[in-house]
Amino acid sequence: MATLMVQGTTSDAGKSTLVAGLCRLLARTGGSVAPFKPQNMALNSAVTVDGGEIGRSTALQARAAYLDPHTEMNPVLLKPNSDTGAQVIVQGHALSTMEAGAYHGYKQRALEAVRLSHKRLSEHFSAVIAEGAGSPAEINLRENDIANMGFAEAVDCPVILVADIDKGGVFAHLVGTLELLSESERARVEGFVINRFRGDLALLQPGLDWLERKTGKPVLGVLPYLRELYLDAEDALTDSAPKADARLRVAVPVFSRISNHTDFDSLRLNPEVELLWVQPGERLPACDWVILPGSKSVRRDLDLLRDSRWDEDLQRHLRYGGKVLGLCGGYQMLGQRIADPHGVEGQRGESRGLGFLPFETVLEPGKQLHNVSGRLAFPGGADAEFAGYEIHCGRSRGEALRRPLLTLSSGEPEGAISDDGQVIGTYVHGILDQPAVQKALFHWVGVATGSTVSIAERREQSLDRLADTLAEHLEPDWLQRWHRAAGSHQAKVS
Repeated sequence: MATLMVQGTTSDAGKSTLVAGLCRLLARTGGSVAPFKPQNMALNSAVTVDGGEIGRSTALQARAAYLDPHTEMNPVLLKPNSDTGAQVIVQGHALSTMEAGAYHGYKQRALEAVRLSHKRLSEHFSAVIAEGAGSPAEINLRENDIANMGFAEAVDCPVILVADIDKGGVFAHLVGTLELLSESERARVEGFVINRFRGDLALLQPGLDWLERKTGKPVLGVLPYLRELYLDAEDALTDSAPKADARLRVAVPVFSRISNHTDFDSLRLNPEVELLWVQPGERLPACDWVILPGSKSVRRDLDLLRDSRWDEDLQRHLRYGGKVLGLCGGYQMLGQRIADPHGVEGQRGESRGLGFLPFETVLEPGKQLHNVSGRLAFPGGADAEFAGYEIHCGRSRGEALRRPLLTLSSGEPEGAISDDGQVIGTYVHGILDQPAVQKALFHWVGVATGSTVSIAERREQSLDRLADTLAEHLEPDWLQRWHRAAGSHQAKVS
C-alpha cells in the first residue's frame, strides 16, 4: 500500500481539486485508488453508502475514483454551529458538540479513529491519496495535529505542497511553509505543485529555478487556470455573476450556518437563471423564487432571518404571487414551531416558525442519514424523477404533510405543499441536480426556460478534464511512479 498526502500552503490552494484529479487519473487506467481526508471542517456534507456522513469534497473524490463514498474516507468531520464550537462526527456519526478547546484535547483519541480508517482503506486499495486541511504551517495547531503533518508522520507517507499562484505570493507561501515545518516534516515533502497559473510559463521559469535551488525540492507541475471547471464546493460559497438575459430570478438568503449550498449549483450554472446570494442585513430583492437553504443552526438562523427582516420580505413576495421553496433547515423554518428540547443545536428551547405551512418540528439527537430517490408528487411533476439525500436532526409532523411534495421510491410521502400551492418544502437535498426536476419546478414558478443543467454530467466532464490536465502538466516520472503504485495490487481488490 502507498499513501500520498496533498497539503496546501493556504485554504483554497487547490488540495481538493488536485486529489480529485489524481484519483480520476489513476482510476481510469484501472488503478486501485481511494481518497482520504483525516479531518475536515465543512458544512457541505454527503451521505455515504454505509449510512454515515462525510465532507462533500471527499465524496466528490470518491466519485472521481469511481467509488461510492464511504465513512472510512473522512473519519473526522467538524460541522461548525458557532464561532467556537462544532458538531464532531467520527467515522460517519455524530459524537457530540464540542468547543474548540475541548476538541483540541480530544484529538489524540480522534487520531486513533483516523489511523484505523486509514488502515482499513489500505487493506482494500493499492494507493490512498490523502488531503490535508488548511495549512501545515499553522504552528498554533501543531500539537496533536491529525489533519496535516501529524497524520503524515503517523503513517509515514510522502507529502506534496500545492500553492495558488493566482492570489500572488506563491514563492513566499511555499518557502515560508517549508521553513515552519520541523526537520522530519520537511524531509517528507517530495515537491511542489503550483496551481491556477495563467500567462507565459517562460516568464515564470526563473522563479521555478530559484525555488528548486533555494529549497532543494522539485517543482512537480504548474497547473493552468481552468475556467468553468465544475467541482462540488467544500464549504465556501461560489460566486454567482449577474445575467442580463436571465429569464428566472432566484434569491437565496445566506444564513450564518448555511449548509449544503451545492443544492443551488444547477441554478447558478444555468445561463437562463440569475441566482442571487442575499447576505445578512440586505433585503430580499424582487424575484420570481425565494429558496430557504439548509442550516446547521436552524433556530439561530431563524432569528437572523427575522433580524434581517426577511420574514417581511417573504410575506411581500408571496402577496405578489412569488414562490418559496424550503430545503431541510429552510423547510423546518416554514412551519409553525421548531422545538429543541435536548439542545441538539445549542440552547434548549423553541422558536416560532414562519407559519407558511401547518406543521411542527422537534429536533432529536439521532440524525437522519439516507440516500433516497423517487418522483415529484405535485401536479405537473409526476414524471420528474430525483435522487438525493437526507441529513437532518428534526422530525416534522402536522397537517401540511398530507400534501407531500415528493413520493419516495419506498412509497412514503415526503415534504409538503401549501394549500395555495405557493410554498413547498422538503428534507431532501440534491433534488435540483436533475434536469427533469428543474423543468417541473420552473413550470411551477411560472417562468418558461428551456435550459436545464445536469450536475452529474457537468461533474464527470470536469473530472475528466482535470485528469487530462494533470496528465499533461505533472512531472511524468513522478506521475508514472504513482500509476505503478495504484496498479500494483489491482488483483487484490478486483
